[in-house]
Amino acid sequence: MNQAELNKTKQLPPKEDRHKLFGSVDPGPRTKPIEKEKMADLQNSKKDFLFNIDMVGISNVKHPISIPSQLSPEIQTTIGTFTFGSSISQGSKGTNMSRFTEQLDKYHHQGFAVDVETLKSFTAELAGRLKQEDAEVEVSFPWFFERKGPYSQLTGMNHADASIAVKYDERSGYDITVSLTGKITTLCPCSKEISEYSAHNQRGNVTMEVKLTEDFDEQKIDWKAALLEAAESNASARIHPVLKRPDEKMVTEQAYENPRFVEDIVRLVAADLYEYDFVEAFTVHCRNEESIHLHDAVATLSYDKKQEQI
Repeated sequence: MNQAELNKTKQLPPKEDRHKLFGSVDPGPRTKPIEKEKMADLQNSKKDFLFNIDMVGISNVKHPISIPSQLSPEIQTTIGTFTFGSSISQGSKGTNMSRFTEQLDKYHHQGFAVDVETLKSFTAELAGRLKQEDAEVEVSFPWFFERKGPYSQLTGMNHADASIAVKYDERSGYDITVSLTGKITTLCPCSKEISEYSAHNQRGNVTMEVKLTEDFDEQKIDWKAALLEAAESNASARIHPVLKRPDEKMVTEQAYENPRFVEDIVRLVAADLYEYDFVEAFTVHCRNEESIHLHDAVATLSYDKKQEQI
C-alpha cells in the first residue's frame, strides 16, 4: 500500500464537525449595533476621572522603515520598533488607540524614511489626529555601516543600535532626543602597567543619549555617524567585521598603544559631545564586558550645556 492509499484509510469528519468536536459552537443572537456611529465610545467619555495621565499609547510596534545615512549604505531598509503616546486630561477617560497605527500606515504609504524632520511632522499631525495638545513617538532600529580593514581595506558590515524620540507640545514645541549604542575595543591600562608582557582586552558598549539643539539640521549632520565617531575615536581600537593578519596586527598594536579604563571612555566621549554644536545635553554610559572577570565594568556621565548659562 502506497502513502496516498494510507492517507485515505482514516475517515475524518467534515471540518465544521471537527471544530465542534474541539469546542466550537454556533453563533448566538446579535443584538448590538454594527454601525460605527451607533456603537458606544467609552474612551471618549467625559467625566472627572481623578487624575491627568502623562502618557498613554502603544508600544512594541514593529514596522518596516528606511534609514538615510551618510555612511554607506546611504539608504537602508530595516525594522523599526515604535512607541506612540500622548497625555490625556483628568476629564477624558482614554485615548483612541487605532489612531496611532492609522498615522503609521499613512506615513508608510508615503514612504517612511525615519529622520528627525519626518518624525517632527509625524508627531504634530498625530496630536491633531488624537485631538490632543501633545504627542510623542520613539523608534529604535539597527543602523548598519561599512567598515574596512585598516591594512587590507576589505569591507564588511557593522551595526549600531539607534533610536530617535520626538515629543511635540503645541505650546512649547519639540523636544528631540537621539541615542546610539556602539561597540568598541578597550585595553586595560592596569593590566598593561603591571604585566611583564601583554594586557587583557574587552569589548566595550558605549551608549550616548543626546538632546538635540532646536536648530539641528540633519541635512548637514548625520547624528548617527557623529555619535559613532565620538565613541570609536576615543576607544583603544575600533571593531572590524573583516580582519586579515596584517589588519589584526595593526588593531592589536593600536589597542596596546591606547589603553582605556571605562572611566576614561565616558570622559573622552563626553569631551567630543561637548564640542558638537548640535548637542544641548548628553548622557554617556560605557559597559565593558570584562575578559578576566565574570562581572562587567560600568561608568555613566551626564552633562547639560544649558546649566553653564545659569
